[in-house]
Amino acid sequence: MKKHATHRFPWAASPEPDHSRRQFLRNAGMGITGAGLLGSGLLLGGEAAAVRTSAHVVIVGAGAAGLALANRLSRSLEGARLTIIDPRERHVYQPGLTLVATGIWNSPKVIDRNSDYMPRGVNWVKAQVIEYDPDANAVVTDAGERIAYDYLLIATGLQLDFAAIEGMSTELIGREGIGCVYDNPEHATRTWSMIESLVNDGGVGLFTRGPGGIKCAGAPLKVTMLTEDLLRRSGRRDAVQMIYNSPSAGLFSQPDINEFLKRHFPERDVALNWHHRLTGIEPEARRATFATPEGDVRLDYDFIHVVPPMRAPDPLFHSSLAWQSGPFADDGRWLEVDRHTMRHPRYPNVFGAGDCVGTPIGKTAASVKAQVPVVAHNLAQVIQGREEDARYDGYTSCPLITEKGKAILVEFDYELKMVPSFPFIDPLREHWAPWVMKDRMLHGAYNAMLRGRV
Repeated sequence: MKKHATHRFPWAASPEPDHSRRQFLRNAGMGITGAGLLGSGLLLGGEAAAVRTSAHVVIVGAGAAGLALANRLSRSLEGARLTIIDPRERHVYQPGLTLVATGIWNSPKVIDRNSDYMPRGVNWVKAQVIEYDPDANAVVTDAGERIAYDYLLIATGLQLDFAAIEGMSTELIGREGIGCVYDNPEHATRTWSMIESLVNDGGVGLFTRGPGGIKCAGAPLKVTMLTEDLLRRSGRRDAVQMIYNSPSAGLFSQPDINEFLKRHFPERDVALNWHHRLTGIEPEARRATFATPEGDVRLDYDFIHVVPPMRAPDPLFHSSLAWQSGPFADDGRWLEVDRHTMRHPRYPNVFGAGDCVGTPIGKTAASVKAQVPVVAHNLAQVIQGREEDARYDGYTSCPLITEKGKAILVEFDYELKMVPSFPFIDPLREHWAPWVMKDRMLHGAYNAMLRGRV
């Protein structure tokens, strides 16, 4: 394909908010410092004073859920021994990776330090859990240490299964037209370089979604729509054929948004292929293989956004703590929990939160924000010999960015019913307010969540 002159296209600066935008910023800012931005998903039987206990509580994982739990418990459990196990020094604001991958944010904006959010008095074991032994109430680390616990909270996040795609590896991200928004700022930055090349050179852009439960199911859709928006803004839309391959018959789990997207993508000349699951990559040939009901299909591309299958991390995947049967066992052997109390039904001194849990709802930071208070409260109840009375109703949220400056604020629960936090924002219409929230506010709310404040 003929090469075109290189276009330089840092996104145009957004205009300053008008009066209504400024009012919204002030009101939502109050929400961040008060009850918290967006809904809670928490049905609680009443708050209580700090619980006096000598219990040893072990938290596995120092991501969003693990740090938020550690901070909440450091205040709500007086006298408890708290241990958090995770070797990671760096903290990544993963909800911002989509914006890095599409050139809107720079990568330093999403990079932080776990030490800045680690509560005082917590024993931080910088190691990886490689084995769970719930029958003996212990975990084993890769340093050979066996750590006993009275209560175990699992917040490990999930594992990207790139190996499930033949020919794919993380080293390919940023080469041969391959991008992937997930996991870290380096992947997102390399993806942006590939999207820039697509805009400059034209060709075929393939966009994919991994099967089953994935982290932020809206991310593949947002990358697609932001790329299409960038092409239009650059005057290069006609130079690129865009195709979105779904592994199922839909685009989003919430029915109203699914129907919107099924109309919206064709309106933007994004072709839709149903029941196309990515199974292989031939990097040098720039060709991808998809499993379909009619057999394998091979498609050539100039850019492909790869979204691998996702599952529980290996130690959890192979442990008795994972779902042993049913959809959450077949999908990714996620951590088994009661979907309302977040407590393990077979090991009652074990709870879970975040991307690693097997619940029928999206794996998002908003889910973490809603789950963590339930876990912290119910743990305190169990320590006191009381019934756990906090319930997670499945609340999750996705500011579904349709273009720079516009988004749809998607909030729903286990029943897939919309549960909007802001009545004045139509949850089925593109609006500037969810964009402003995503671009300017949610990072602050996320940091407050890490400190256990919302």
